[in-house]
Amino acid sequence: MHRTLFDTPIVNTVLRAGSVAFLKLRGWTVEGTLPPEARKSVLIAAPHTSNWDLPYTLMVAFVLRLNIYWMGKASLFRWPFGPLMRWLGGIPVDRERSTNLVAASAQALINADGPLQLVVPPEGTRGKTRHWKTGFYFIALQARVPIILAYLDYAQRRSGLGPLIMPTGDVEADMAAIKTFYAPIRDRQADQLEAG
Repeated sequence: MHRTLFDTPIVNTVLRAGSVAFLKLRGWTVEGTLPPEARKSVLIAAPHTSNWDLPYTLMVAFVLRLNIYWMGKASLFRWPFGPLMRWLGGIPVDRERSTNLVAASAQALINADGPLQLVVPPEGTRGKTRHWKTGFYFIALQARVPIILAYLDYAQRRSGLGPLIMPTGDVEADMAAIKTFYAPIRDRQADQLEAG
């Protein structure tokens, strides 16, 4: 995997301190810790409905001392922002091409020398959708790593790491348990609607 701001000395320390201060000033609480068995894992990024999700996710990752990589649409990585997005941990995904993203992502997790948490938005888009894609699930299943239920709850201003789920291969049962966890969590758009 490519170098990111999470493994850049000094910058990492400064950005962590800034993230702690910013989130505290904004009234956010960061919850949970990364279990030792989840040094390599897939983190669900849900709900994902706002451009604000990325900066908050990066700040929470600093606070929790994670080493994240995240998947984003390929258009985010066009010039002049491509190098910056990659340094922020981004991995471009071209939705138009049929590549074996699941197998490549699983292999990257297997091959990683150190800790690596791959953040995947299950909606596959920033818009509201009831249908979740299952790519994150099959990445974890193939790599034999746990899925961490990460969240941004804008209504309660809390974020962090929820339960760990080891995929069993029973997609329907595991997805039902995952969706039950996320049911009460409010995205930024829902919070804005209630405030307005």
